[in-house]
Amino acid sequence: MAAGVGVPIPLVVAFLLVSFFAASCHGGVSFKSLQSKRTLIVKADPKPGQVLKAGEDKITVAWSFDQSFPNGTDSAYKTVKVKLCYAPVSQKDRAWRKTVDDLEKDKTCQFKIVAKPYNPSNNTFTWSVERSIPGAFYFVRAYAFNSAEEQVGFGQTVDDPKGNNQPFFEIDAITGRHLSLDIAAVCFSAFSVLSLFGFFVAEKRKAKAHQQK
Repeated sequence: MAAGVGVPIPLVVAFLLVSFFAASCHGGVSFKSLQSKRTLIVKADPKPGQVLKAGEDKITVAWSFDQSFPNGTDSAYKTVKVKLCYAPVSQKDRAWRKTVDDLEKDKTCQFKIVAKPYNPSNNTFTWSVERSIPGAFYFVRAYAFNSAEEQVGFGQTVDDPKGNNQPFFEIDAITGRHLSLDIAAVCFSAFSVLSLFGFFVAEKRKAKAHQQK
C-alpha cells in the first residue's frame, strides 16, 4: 500500500467486529461445567443459622478429595482456593453480588479465606473474619485449579445454594461504633461546651472592665 494512503474504512470496521466477537466468545470456566466435578468435600464449623461477629470471630474450614471418585481424577490439581460466598437471600436486588455462570464474572464468592497447594487430605485452616466483611448470610466454597489457573473441581458446604433449609450462617458487620469512641465523643462534647461557656464569661468580664474604665 502506498505511503499516505489510509486503511479502507470497511476493513477497519471488519477488524473491530472480529475483535469484539473474539473477546465476547472468550470467557472463563462455567460453573455449570463443574457440576459433575464436585470432587472436594468441604466443611466449616459455623452451625446453621449461627451469627458470627466481623472482626471478632473465626471460621475453621476443612477440605479433602472425595475418595468416591476414580484414582487420578485430581491429577491436574495444583492449588485450592477457599472462599466465603454470599447466600442467595443476601444477593437479592444486589447486582454487585450477582451469581453468573461464567466464573470470571461471578460475584458470589468475593472473599478469599485461603489459597494453598493441593493436598488430597487433612487440610484445615482457621480464618479470622475480617472487619470489612459485610453483614449477610454466607456459605463456604473451595475451587481446585490446574497449572493454567483454571477451575477444574470444586466443593462447598451446601448441597445447592438455591435450595431450602441450607446450612447458611450469618456474619454481623461492624457498625463502626465502639464504647471507647462514644466515651471520647462525650468527653470532647463536654469540653467544647465548657470551653464555649468559659469564652463567653471571659468576654463578658473584659467588656465589663472596659466599661468601668
